[in-house]
Amino acid sequence: MNVITTQSELEDFCSAAGSRPFICVDTEFMRESTFYSILCLVQVATDKAEAIIDPLVKGLNLKPLIKLLMNPSVMKVMHAARQDMEIFYQICGDVPAPLFDTQIAAMALGFGDSVGYNALVKGRLNINLDKGARFTDWARRPLSTKQLHYALGEVTHLRDLYPGLIAELKERGRLTWVEEEMELQLEPSLYTFNSDTAWQRLKIRNPKRDYLSVLKASAAWREDEAKSRNIPRRRVLKDDALYDLAQNRPQDKFALGRLRGLPNGFEKSRHAQPLLDKIKHALENADSYAPPPPVKRNMPANLGPTIDMLKTLLRLRCEYQDIAPRLVANAADIELIAAFGAKSGVQALTGWRLDVFGKDALEMCNGNIALKLEGREVVAQRINI
Repeated sequence: MNVITTQSELEDFCSAAGSRPFICVDTEFMRESTFYSILCLVQVATDKAEAIIDPLVKGLNLKPLIKLLMNPSVMKVMHAARQDMEIFYQICGDVPAPLFDTQIAAMALGFGDSVGYNALVKGRLNINLDKGARFTDWARRPLSTKQLHYALGEVTHLRDLYPGLIAELKERGRLTWVEEEMELQLEPSLYTFNSDTAWQRLKIRNPKRDYLSVLKASAAWREDEAKSRNIPRRRVLKDDALYDLAQNRPQDKFALGRLRGLPNGFEKSRHAQPLLDKIKHALENADSYAPPPPVKRNMPANLGPTIDMLKTLLRLRCEYQDIAPRLVANAADIELIAAFGAKSGVQALTGWRLDVFGKDALEMCNGNIALKLEGREVVAQRINI
C-alpha cells in the first residue's frame, strides 16, 4: 500500500498523475469540534496507480496536490463531492475542475435519490464494502491497516466505477445532463463562509426590517466568532439564540441577560459588547443593511390534489426514463408548478428536465394529460381535445 509521507513521494505521484485523463479523489476528515474540517487523509487513484496522502505529516507541503487538483486537463472524480470540494476549496483557494460526481451520475442512471457509495459499489461492481472503519478517529496516528484499506477502497472502487458510468451515460444520451449538474457544483459560493450571507442558513420568521437587520448582524457576528475561534457555530450561539436576538433587539447587557435563548451569564462575557455593537450598527443602518424580506407568493387554494397528480406524473416519467426523481424536481418545484405553471421559473422547466418531465407537467396543469388505472397500474394518458 502506497502511503505518501515525504515531499519527494508526493511530488513524484502528482507529477505522474498530471498526465492521466482522470484522478479519483476522496478525503477523511474530522469536524466534530472545529469550524473548519481537519484534513486527515487524501486518497487518490488514477487508471495506473493509487496512493494515500497523509497531510498530517509534519512539514509535508501539499502544493503538488493543489497543482494536480487545479489541472484543467485532469478530470476529478468524486462521490457526493460537496464536502470534499469544500475542503479542497479551503486549501486551493479555488474550485477544483473539471468535476465528475458519481452520485449525480448514478441518479441520472436510475440508482435512486442520493445513492450512497456502498450501495453503488454493490449495485455496479457486486462488491460488499466493510464499513467498520468509517467512523474512526482519522486524526490519530498510527493508522491501522484496516483504516488504510478502507480509505484506499474509497478511490480504487471509484476508479472501477467511473469508466462504466461514463460509457452508459454516453450510450443513453445523458452525459450532458451530468455535465450540466457539475457546472452548478463548481460555483465557489457553495464552499465559502461569507459572514454577510450567514443569515441565509436561517429561517426567516419575521419579514420586518429591524428583525432582518438584527438577524443578519447576529449571524454575521456568530460566523466571525466561529471562524476566528475555529469552533462549530452552535458552540458560539445556537440558532434559537439568533432568533431571540432578532425578535427582541437588545440594546444593553441587561436586556441581553433577560433573553432565554442565550447561555446563562453571556451578558457578562467579553463577547457581549461586540455583539451589542454589531446589533446597534445594524439597527442604525437598517434601511441599507437589512436583507430583502422573502418574496411571499400568494398560493392558490386547494393545490393538494394537483400536487399529488404532478408527483405521480414525476414518478411515472422517472420510472419510464430510469432516473432518480429528485434529480428532476423536488417538492418545492412541484408545488410552484402546480400554483403558477410555466411562470413558476423552477429548474424542472429548463434544460433536459423540461423534456423528461417539465413539458408533460405543464400539459397536465393545462388539462391535457390525465391519470388513469389500467388494471392496478397508474398510467398517464394524453387527452384528445
